Amino acid sequence: MPDEIDSRLLRAVQRNAHLTTQDLGELLALSPSQAGRRRQFLEQEGYITGYRASVAPEKLGLSVEAFIQVSMDAHTRANAQAFLQLLDQVEEVTAAWTLTGEADYMLRVFCCDLKGLNRLVHDILLPHPSVARVQSQVVMDRVKADSALPVRF
Repeated sequence: MPDEIDSRLLRAVQRNAHLTTQDLGELLALSPSQAGRRRQFLEQEGYITGYRASVAPEKLGLSVEAFIQVSMDAHTRANAQAFLQLLDQVEEVTAAWTLTGEADYMLRVFCCDLKGLNRLVHDILLPHPSVARVQSQVVMDRVKADSALPVRF
């Protein structure tokens, strides 16, 4: 069962996935081998699901971030599967969630410009037979970036 040391380890690797076992050992007041075993346990048990780099969208020319709410035409398994297949093919969609309430899905998208967002909405999403309605909100400013999850054991 994870403990307070594992909580500290999870907080540390969320801030910096490049920490070596030596670094973790120093942070946690453990030997590098103990820190490495704890990290390996958390990986094997599914607490740590992967490691990735955060990339600055503006460095890639992606100046428009938006959230798009999608309402489905009909709530069938076939419609949902067809829509999810579409999302897998559209690289501008970086995250998607199913929702309660008016909309069925919330999409997070990054586009080069407003024309790109318009193309995504009008040429890709709205023509899809599973989609009934789309509503988008353009992000004006990101006041808090994606951050680490709260960890408490």
